[in-house]
Amino acid sequence: MSLLRSALMALPLITGLTMTSCSSENSGLPANFETRLVPVAEGYSETSVNAVIFRRNSLVTHKNNQFIAFYDDQGRVVLGKRQLDEDRWQLHTSEYEGNVTDAHNSISIAVDGDGYLHISWDHHNNPLNYARSLEPGGLRFGEPEQLGEASAGHTVTYPEFYRMPDGDLLFMYRHGWSGDGVQVLHRYDVESRSWELLHEQLIDGQGEVNPYWQTTIDDSGTLHLSWNWRSHAGVESNHDLAYARSRDGGITWERSDGEPYNLPITPETAEYALRIPENSSMMNQTSMAADSRGKPYIAGYWTPEGSDIPQYHVVYHDGESWQVTRAGELTQPFTLTGGGTMAPPISRPQIAVEHTDGRERVYLFFRAEERGNRVSVAICDDLDSDEWYIGDLTDMSVDAWEPAFDTELWRRDNKLHLYVQKVGQDDHERAVEMDPQMVYVLEWER
Repeated sequence: MSLLRSALMALPLITGLTMTSCSSENSGLPANFETRLVPVAEGYSETSVNAVIFRRNSLVTHKNNQFIAFYDDQGRVVLGKRQLDEDRWQLHTSEYEGNVTDAHNSISIAVDGDGYLHISWDHHNNPLNYARSLEPGGLRFGEPEQLGEASAGHTVTYPEFYRMPDGDLLFMYRHGWSGDGVQVLHRYDVESRSWELLHEQLIDGQGEVNPYWQTTIDDSGTLHLSWNWRSHAGVESNHDLAYARSRDGGITWERSDGEPYNLPITPETAEYALRIPENSSMMNQTSMAADSRGKPYIAGYWTPEGSDIPQYHVVYHDGESWQVTRAGELTQPFTLTGGGTMAPPISRPQIAVEHTDGRERVYLFFRAEERGNRVSVAICDDLDSDEWYIGDLTDMSVDAWEPAFDTELWRRDNKLHLYVQKVGQDDHERAVEMDPQMVYVLEWER
């Protein structure tokens, strides 16, 4: 049966869950899981530009409409929309294009409280590419805009949108270069339909390092931010894990104990959730989540001391102090060195936290060569127990894919929809030969 025919049938693809733990005690997970792959269209696949973890977002829901964005095989930005209870997508190939041979140059989208779609695309140390839809719910855009005079002259990398509970948007990006950059933060006001620069130097490596961050917003609207530092262009210089939060939409910032920061945050003033040395194969820009109490969780991977095998870890604050736990047990050794997009045998992990049955359940989505490069998930009901159930959500390989899910749908309805596409990638920004591959939305019913 052809891939396309299989996709159109949207077959369930869940395999059995197994527990990786010294204990055989069952922690009460549901017995049945079902997934469904909803096809969208074929997209560019010779690099991982459509499926890198720092897309915020690749998939986003507003009311009953779900939106998606990806590059086609010509490098053109394709935008799509569907109703959540339907499988048919309305697609529009825009006039925007990107350098798809560089996996940094991904697309990020968001929908504001009035229903306007915002998009930023094609960035790796170049001027801002940003636009807003012509009408609420629309897929057509006008001319690219600047975020006022504040964004003029910035060299932009890693643009990310985050929607606040009141419908405003936050927009972050790096200005500068690897090893010498700062984090910039803007806020979009729905009422005035305008952008304001909140911080041109929220985090500043002072010319010696630059931050690579991950962010989440909890149910109360608190913005949680964590990052590692990098000393130069080589990934081997990634080190440490720092933290800050904002309770007023990004204006003022504080440590986990409530002590205010004087901005910008620097290596000397940052709160460190965990010290991780250089040459630990620590990958930058992973993911964060917050639980029902507003406690932050940071997911990532690095090589523990005395080992040559990088492992997934979750660093979390229990209300009193920072804790760290290993998520499962990987068996494949590798070392990260050099610059540019890499092709390691595992993806960066995406984390989600759900309050259920009086406890916080942690989900870690990933892809690992040792599991056949399938879409996989690790689940833990009690981080103190170190019991993780590991399962595969597809029976097909997704090659160099990294996980991203519809954060707004998860926040609102506790439904998990992941962007899935088989993509290739070679080390140091090299593409591979691969035909365009189908873009899917993986719907996971738990």
